[in-house]
Amino acid sequence: MKQYLLSVHTPADAPMPSEEELGAMYASVDAFNAELQAAGGWVFAGGLYPPSSATVVHARDGEVVTTDGPFAETKEQLGGVWIIEASDLDAALTWAGKASASCGAPVEVRPFQELPA
Repeated sequence: MKQYLLSVHTPADAPMPSEEELGAMYASVDAFNAELQAAGGWVFAGGLYPPSSATVVHARDGEVVTTDGPFAETKEQLGGVWIIEASDLDAALTWAGKASASCGAPVEVRPFQELPA
């Protein structure tokens, strides 16, 4: 089985959902996670705090510099991830469709590189 990253992208200026909306989304994501686990495709998943909580670490010329905030200004930010195992890209895309439906946001699918033998 190959591993894939399913990354959730949210608009940088999206308003915070209401408590009721968040509760419904969490319940939907929990149901998706349970389905993924039961199918044997679960590796890891996690939601992220807003980009304002980020710290960027950059090692350059022997010096490590840290700065607050996201690395790049963009219209969308990474909101969370799943790492899954799937038999092929088509299977990963099917899981991504379910993931997107559960969290209500676009989900990007990217395969992990194979380790050299």
